[in-house]
Formats: sequence, structure tokens, C-alpha cells
Amino acid sequence: MVQKNSDKLPSNPIEAQGLLIKEVYKKFGKEALPIIKKVCGKQGRALGSKIMKKLPDNKLSTVARAFSESFNPNSVKIISMSDETFHIQGTTCPFGLENTSRALCEAVMAIDEGYFREAVSDKIELKILKTVAAGDLHCDTIYTLKE
Repeated sequence: MVQKNSDKLPSNPIEAQGLLIKEVYKKFGKEALPIIKKVCGKQGRALGSKIMKKLPDNKLSTVARAFSESFNPNSVKIISMSDETFHIQGTTCPFGLENTSRALCEAVMAIDEGYFREAVSDKIELKILKTVAAGDLHCDTIYTLKE
């Protein structure tokens, strides 16, 4: 059967979630960001709680290794991984947020922040140095365990 609609269909659930997030943001603007961040944060905490049960310990390096198993090595590069820091760079957004807004990226990244805060410690700090959502050539994120 030939697809009649010229809209590209999502190739996986994350892309589908990204489409929903972008449509909500397009319709409601900045007012939607706290809601997106809240729901994404809960999703991240749920995922972090689930992975925590499967890992031998909750060290940042252990959790980061499990987290990175789903990465496409052609689009995500691990810069460093230790018990104190996890630094990654990516050239594409799994949610398809390229050229949307930094604020939308920050709201959606509550998934990853919630994941690490739940699985490692609530003392994890996420810094988004660059993001393709804001038009940067790549994403650059650092997770740091603060004492």
C-alpha cells in the first residue's frame, strides 16, 4: 500500500513521542514546557527505577554504560565515563527536536535527568552545553555527580 500522506511516519516510539511533544509545544508554546518537563521527568524516573533493579550497583559509570547500550554509535559519541562524570555528544536528536528550541530540549531532557537521578543519586547535575534543538551542530551533555 502506498502512503498517501507526505508526512514522514515515525520509525520508533521515541520519534512518535517527539512528534507529540513538538505538536503540543507548537500549539501551546512556552506554557506547555512545565507540563512537558514534569511528564518527561516522571518517565525518566520510571526508567531509572527499572534499570536500577537490573544493575549490580548504582555507580554513575555502571548506569551510564547501561544507558549507552541503546546509542547509535554513528550519532552518539561517549567523550568520558567515570563514577563522577558522564559526557556525551550526539549529532541527532532521538526525539527529532532539531531546530525547535533550547527550552524544549531542556524540558524533554528531564527524561535523562530523571533517569540518572533515580538510578544513581539525586545529586546528579545535568549540563546541556550544546543542543541540535537550538541549531547547534551537535548536542553536548555532561552528567556530574556532585558531593
